[in-house]
Amino acid sequence: MKRDITRALVDEHRLILRMLALLERNAPLTAAGRYTNYQFYRDAVDFIRSYADRFHHAKEEDILFEALITNGMPRENSPVAAMLMEHDRGRAYVKAMEEAALAAERGDATRTDALAENALAYLTMLREHIDKEDTILYPLAERVIPEELRDGIITSYRAAEGRTPADFAERYRQLVERYEAEEVARAA
Repeated sequence: MKRDITRALVDEHRLILRMLALLERNAPLTAAGRYTNYQFYRDAVDFIRSYADRFHHAKEEDILFEALITNGMPRENSPVAAMLMEHDRGRAYVKAMEEAALAAERGDATRTDALAENALAYLTMLREHIDKEDTILYPLAERVIPEELRDGIITSYRAAEGRTPADFAERYRQLVERYEAEEVARAA
């Protein structure tokens, strides 16, 4: 039985999808002028950059994707290349979302539409991206990466996680839960 090398990444996707659901609820309200908690967007940008990008995507890009390339997947014109391109596109949406949120927070109400548009574009792209990873790329990795490389991959994941504070993942889970509770309170 092969050691699983993608379960941790799939589990991380669950928390990322919860943040995307919050963006989906708040962005239309922001565009309509009914949600002006710009701290949420600053926190969402921090979550995306720290948890989704530096923590999660780094494990994919530096460890799993490299293992796929080592095992015969081309670096260019491949599923890995497509995933890397989408990671970069996501970073551009997040940068634009952050700029619009900061401008709106300073009182520039003309930027709320750009804030909502970039948040919605990011979440749509990333949901599709996660689905492709969970249903196509990760199962492929589980099939093609040989058992003798799996311990090294898992050790590399743990080393990457070890470069973050001990409470890192828990802190971001609590952040998501705090905004989920805000949603429940506001919807009630």
